[in-house]
Amino acid sequence: MQQAERKDSMTGSLATTTLGWASGASLIVVLVTGLITSPKDANQGEAVRLLYVHVPMIWIAYGSFIITAVYSGLFVAKAASRPDLGRHLDRVAGSAAEIGVVFTGLTLVSGALWGRITWGVYWQWDARLTTTVLMFVTYLGYLALRKLPADPYVRSRRAAIVALIATVNLPIVHYSVDWWRTLHQGASITVGNKPEYTNDILIALLFAVVAFTLVALWLGIHRYRVIRLEEIREEEGIEMAIAARRAEAEVGS
Repeated sequence: MQQAERKDSMTGSLATTTLGWASGASLIVVLVTGLITSPKDANQGEAVRLLYVHVPMIWIAYGSFIITAVYSGLFVAKAASRPDLGRHLDRVAGSAAEIGVVFTGLTLVSGALWGRITWGVYWQWDARLTTTVLMFVTYLGYLALRKLPADPYVRSRRAAIVALIATVNLPIVHYSVDWWRTLHQGASITVGNKPEYTNDILIALLFAVVAFTLVALWLGIHRYRVIRLEEIREEEGIEMAIAARRAEAEVGS
């Protein structure tokens, strides 16, 4: 019995353990390629090594917020008629948003370090930076909304609507360097244009994107399972409170 309860309270499995080891191994590859084997850039010098952290992180953030939007839309469409499916959709949306917020925060930190090297300052109210901060704050608000006390369905529906509204800012963040004059450089790789970096740097960047994607997937799976365990604990607490009130009513009668 105790072993079963302990198993139910765990978020790991053979698949996630394997994924975790793969994530760790891929990060080691990124360290080797990013710091040792890849050359310095002709224009940015050694500062280009921040590329292997900064770019994958913002793409993970974009992807996470898109997942949040898709699953939030599905929640709005299906949760009322299929509550069990709705809870699954809400968990995926919430866990993806948390991953996105973490990676957006790390993007801002790495970007500030890169800015200090290339611009001479940690921060400028540049169009890309400003819209990214707005995105970060918006999804922090989304996560805060998910924690407010309310009926679970009502709370999740409100959060889903906010997530769908917040998605409007994603293309603004991405295309801000094209729409406005900005200090931030444009996309490193664009369709139809010659990349501004050498093949060695691009290969190292590809390794970094794969590695951080594996890490984000591993974190997202565990966070989903933690949210599920939190829901179970909340339900058990409600059931215990109801049972206690009934017992008090029986004693009083």
